[in-house]
Amino acid sequence: MTDFPSHTLETAPEGSKPLLENSQKAFGRLPGLHKVLAESPQAYEGYQMLHKLFTETEFDAEELTVVWQAINVEHECHYCVPAHTGIAKMMKVSDEISEALRNETPLPTTKLEALRTFTIQMVRQRGNVTEDQMKAFFDAGYGHRAVLDVVLGLAQKTMSNYINHMAQTPVDEVFHPLLWKRGDKPLAA
Repeated sequence: MTDFPSHTLETAPEGSKPLLENSQKAFGRLPGLHKVLAESPQAYEGYQMLHKLFTETEFDAEELTVVWQAINVEHECHYCVPAHTGIAKMMKVSDEISEALRNETPLPTTKLEALRTFTIQMVRQRGNVTEDQMKAFFDAGYGHRAVLDVVLGLAQKTMSNYINHMAQTPVDEVFHPLLWKRGDKPLAA
């Protein structure tokens, strides 16, 4: 596959330098995805805007994690599953939820499971969910706004998952203990 550039502050296009500087300040390092996104300042800014907007939805930390990881696992993103496992820890989401998402086992509540199920249906059916699927999501306590917010999360994760697949983005060293591949055994506690 064609090697994608992995930029530093010195090699990035001018339009991406301020974005990389912000990432460096926020994370204390440059995440691999951001180094790849830096090739296109517009894609990088678009991704960051989608992320910001998704985190401002009415979803709590557990629900954000369920949407992100359901999509990451469904897309088998080698980079995003470990990254979002680490992010979930930082957001104080329980390891039980992270493990269930990584291993595709039942989540601890029916509401979170309904959110995962609906999110996966949206991915697999490309938004063409049935009335029964929509009703099950609403019956679990979600509404029309949540449907639109799942689509917002899907837009963000589609960008990162697809970019990581094409660029074969190396997993950041900080996330190496959280490496994932579909069908792997659970992480040691």
